[in-house]
Amino acid sequence: MAFISFLIPCFVIGTDMAFSCQNADDFVGASSPGDIVIGGLFAVHSEMLHPKEDPIPIKPVIQNCAGFEIQVFLQTLAMIHAIEMINNSTLLSGVTLGYEIYDTCAEVTKAMASALRFLSKFNSSEDAVEFKCNYSDYIPRIKAVIGASYSEVSMAVSRLLALQLIPQVSPASSAEILSDKIRFPSFFRTIPSDFHQTRAMTHLICESGWNWIGVIATDDDNGRFALESFGVQAMANNVCIAFKEMLPAYLSDSTFHTKVDHAVEKIVKETRVNVIVVFMRQFHVLKLFKKAIERNVNKIWIASDNWSAAVKISTIPNIQQLGTIVGFAFKSGDISSFQEFLRNLHEKPIENNKFLHEYVMLMSVCAHLEYHDFQTCISNQSQDDLLENTENKHQVWRHDFLNTNVEPGFIQSTRLAVYAIAHAIKRQCKDRNCKNPYAFTPWELLEELKKVIIIDDDKEFKFDSNGDMSSSYDVLLWKEIDGHMEITTMAEYDAEKGDFIFEDEEKKRHFLDLKKVQSTCSQHCRPGQMKKVTESPHTCCYECVHCPENHYSNQTDMDYCYRCNNKTYWAPINSTTCYRKTIYFLAWTDWFAVFLLLLSAFGVVLVLSICVIFTKNLNTPVVKASGGLTVCYIILFSHFLIFLSTVFFIDVPTDFKCKTRQALFGISFTLCISCILIKSLKILLAFSFDPKLQNFLKCVYKPIPTVVACTGIQVIICTFWLIFRTPFVNQNFSIPKAIILECNEGSVVAFGIMLSYIAALAFICFIFAFKGRKLPENYNEAKFITFGMLIYFIAWIVFIPVYATTFGKYLPAVEIIVVLISNYGILCCTFLPKCYIIIYKQETNTKSAFLKMVYTYSSKSAGSVAVSQVSLDSKSSSFRANISDSSKTERNSVNGNCHFQVPGQPLIKGKVLPKNVVRTMARKRVSSI
Repeated sequence: MAFISFLIPCFVIGTDMAFSCQNADDFVGASSPGDIVIGGLFAVHSEMLHPKEDPIPIKPVIQNCAGFEIQVFLQTLAMIHAIEMINNSTLLSGVTLGYEIYDTCAEVTKAMASALRFLSKFNSSEDAVEFKCNYSDYIPRIKAVIGASYSEVSMAVSRLLALQLIPQVSPASSAEILSDKIRFPSFFRTIPSDFHQTRAMTHLICESGWNWIGVIATDDDNGRFALESFGVQAMANNVCIAFKEMLPAYLSDSTFHTKVDHAVEKIVKETRVNVIVVFMRQFHVLKLFKKAIERNVNKIWIASDNWSAAVKISTIPNIQQLGTIVGFAFKSGDISSFQEFLRNLHEKPIENNKFLHEYVMLMSVCAHLEYHDFQTCISNQSQDDLLENTENKHQVWRHDFLNTNVEPGFIQSTRLAVYAIAHAIKRQCKDRNCKNPYAFTPWELLEELKKVIIIDDDKEFKFDSNGDMSSSYDVLLWKEIDGHMEITTMAEYDAEKGDFIFEDEEKKRHFLDLKKVQSTCSQHCRPGQMKKVTESPHTCCYECVHCPENHYSNQTDMDYCYRCNNKTYWAPINSTTCYRKTIYFLAWTDWFAVFLLLLSAFGVVLVLSICVIFTKNLNTPVVKASGGLTVCYIILFSHFLIFLSTVFFIDVPTDFKCKTRQALFGISFTLCISCILIKSLKILLAFSFDPKLQNFLKCVYKPIPTVVACTGIQVIICTFWLIFRTPFVNQNFSIPKAIILECNEGSVVAFGIMLSYIAALAFICFIFAFKGRKLPENYNEAKFITFGMLIYFIAWIVFIPVYATTFGKYLPAVEIIVVLISNYGILCCTFLPKCYIIIYKQETNTKSAFLKMVYTYSSKSAGSVAVSQVSLDSKSSSFRANISDSSKTERNSVNGNCHFQVPGQPLIKGKVLPKNVVRTMARKRVSSI
């Protein structure tokens, strides 16, 4: 197969300097031979130097670097230590691991140059990278890569390594996009992705009650992707980003310091923003914080995993003035063996480790300085300056410096990356001679890496389908202790459960103290209020308004108020809960109900008393004139039922009560009116001298059929009502704070028909009674029936508008009142005058007195009839009245002839009928009554 070879040159300027390279091997930062070689990419330096006069490259030359990063240097040492531990163990059964570690200087360009060397063919004398269509049998220089330090670099390198599917395991690149196996098929990492970190940050912000924050990030892939991920999480949790500031990714950028000043100015101006989230590299944070200290900025800073445990930042002078710093760091493990390795590092040879050599020179140059100045000195030395400053300097070693700067999370993730590759190699070497570099290809190792399970400190670690290693975060709190800033672990964040875990109450109290700081665009809306969005584009900027009636909110900062879940609850304005509505009905204990019941009870007593009086005076003329005991008992019984029906209007309405009360009242009242109607007909029939009326009354007077028919019609009305539109219990919610239990009549039409039918019977009764209002004075029942009907009409006419306008629990009382008034009116007018005669005028309650009274009335009535006949005779000039005998008169008046004729004698004005005729007429009327 044809191929093209690419040569990997050395691009570092300065052939006469210690850090210049004559060949490609000089490009390697640290190396060690082995049967299987693992590559390493670490940003040991923070920037690449560019000529000040021409910062934009003209020639393809890689410059020297500056800004020695102790923390990243420690990661290279962690990789070396892990490989030495594996080589000294039985894990690979005699197969040794070697390494080649390169410095990326936090630049993609230099990292790509290193990656090209990784791709070069094994044992190629010229480090040539062959171009092939199929790399399945291709054996590159290295079998796997550890790194890089930053996500932006890892993205570029991973795309290149994916050409040969060389496994890449990063201990620090956390960008969420790297989980995409389509774009980055050979990329793995021993840390969680930024998705979990940004979710943890958002959770912390929400738990602390903050929703108005600022974000500062580096303007590179890592910063942009972190900002994007955080923005999504923040939006999902109603957290608003007040401002976003992006700082140049490279310190060599000429606008870097200007943009740092602008970011600090923004922080100072946004007084309501008291929480700042920072996604930046350590050297960016260092520059930002120094400027913020100068401006006396005091905020809460939320640190990303890049710098949350950075000792060189925590030792900045006056760092405590910045406020509170809370950060998220990768979960650490047991690094005691590594710390021991660092204590013995001065005994290690430095010939094959240029990073260690540079560190030793930096120690010599900066040894005379205090701790922070010493650290600053190390970071600020360029490789060119270092060569000049180390002349005639003695080697100095500070034993505690490296251990002090260890960030356990990064050390642990680097160890896991090395051990993951080692376990994958072990799986490959089960049935192969791995001392032979051609034993397996990188893509075969990649397949085994996906299945690796590592046990460390009794914890199991493995890669998920995205190539991420599930792990927790340590939540770090920077605390000032004895004038120094100490980085302490406040809690653990479980990435799977999405929750914080506290070891003790004291640490939880530190977490709760964060809530004392306010960082909101608007004041928190109290329970009972809701947010009202203003014209601001941010949802976190709002006004607080009270919840309206029948709505409530029981938490702070609610977007809307909940409506009380059903009609049985209510809430006042600005309420935090719903209250059960008070149920109202006319209860037994209500004073008005008691009063009405007493009236009903008195009516029942009155009915019983009348019953007793009439029973004792059964054979007296007054009782007989009232229709007899049977009719009186029926009327009194109907009055009793009417009084009894009022009981069903009181207390909790039920379906039975609603159906019973109107039907019982309507049928009972109809029965009562029907009986009184018969009485009115009978009295009018007995005492009327109008021939036409006499004739009509005798035709319609059928007592039992009439009562049965009239009452039966009402029974039919009520039956149809109860069957088709039956009354039922209704809950009236018209009053905001109450529920009125009431009976819904079911059909207003049926209710109206029932009442109208009673009114029609009463009106007929009233007409007949009015006709007989001039009966004998002591027995003038028709007059009192007329009054009773008038009372009934007045009561029910008044009832209609009152009932229509009355509202509430006393609505049944209105109906009770009208029932009592009409019932009392008819009862009293019908029976009390008779009782008065029976009790107080006993002398008139005799047969003789009654006959005398009727005789007198009949005489007057007969005279009136005679006068009327004379008047008619004078008009017709031919009429004569003759009286043949008394038997004929009696027969005409009693036997139901349709005219009254007195034959025999002419009626002359001023004369009266004979006495024997009048007596006979009186006896007949008494017998009819």
